[in-house]
Amino acid sequence: MILVINLNASVDKRYRMADLVKGEVMRAAEVDNTPGGKGLHVANVATILGEDCIATGYLGGKSGEFIGEKLKDYGINQDFVRVAGETRSCLAIITDDGAQTEILEPGPVISAEEQEAFMAKYRELLAKASVVVASGSMPQGLPKDFYARLIAMAKEERKPFLLDTSGEALVKGMAAKPYFIKPNTDEIRAIRGTDIASDEDVIREVQRFMAEGIKLPVVSLGARGSIAGYNQHVYRITVPKIQCKNPVGSGDSFVAGVAVGLERGMSVEDILSLGAACGTANAMEDESGFVRREIVDDLFNKIAIEQLA
Repeated sequence: MILVINLNASVDKRYRMADLVKGEVMRAAEVDNTPGGKGLHVANVATILGEDCIATGYLGGKSGEFIGEKLKDYGINQDFVRVAGETRSCLAIITDDGAQTEILEPGPVISAEEQEAFMAKYRELLAKASVVVASGSMPQGLPKDFYARLIAMAKEERKPFLLDTSGEALVKGMAAKPYFIKPNTDEIRAIRGTDIASDEDVIREVQRFMAEGIKLPVVSLGARGSIAGYNQHVYRITVPKIQCKNPVGSGDSFVAGVAVGLERGMSVEDILSLGAACGTANAMEDESGFVRREIVDDLFNKIAIEQLA
């Protein structure tokens, strides 16, 4: 079973508008409300691919009820901890010029008692899981090393832990040596304080991540694919050209593909191919964190994996 942790879920509100003018009354031409959060995208894609998967984290208030009901509609198994605070909303305003403006709420404040309730839930679910994924930001009130604690517990159980977050949570999480990370070049610059100007710089950092004990580091290069490391080797992942509709959620879909590949016991080349196929398939859809299984199967055979070192 794949256990997916989404601590800071959201109701994603997407507004389509002709333009966005500060200080004016604006009217949306179209509105969508969907369950959001990087982990929920991961769980949705893993579920679409037919894997046994369960999502956990925190949900609160009417927004949390909305998310729970929608996940049932999507067929996603869930076991969340209910909290006193209200689950956040995140707004994406998409204008006719193609620009997307996002407004992200911080999320509820999690009490000490709610932290302990989640840890108890995590211990219970971890015992049943074979792969663990934690994606996204953390709500207020959680210590910055919260992911690191979860990683340590998974390592004690010999369960691979895939971490996809940013900022201090990523830095402290990396210190616990998760199985997988997926920083982009901007995040590497922030972490390392060094410039990333070429693929050679990316390769250097991938090798450094492996030397620090991270088994499978992956760095996205956007439309050019990714560079990954595994077992002291470095791989370039090249994806086919597509008509991109919406790249949001492609990174989450990549993580889902990696988790599914691990669950299925695939080779590292096939794991990376499945991740890239899921990420690319997501970009071909209007909906974030969504793929079509037949498209993933088709793309899987079109992903090129080249060993660089």
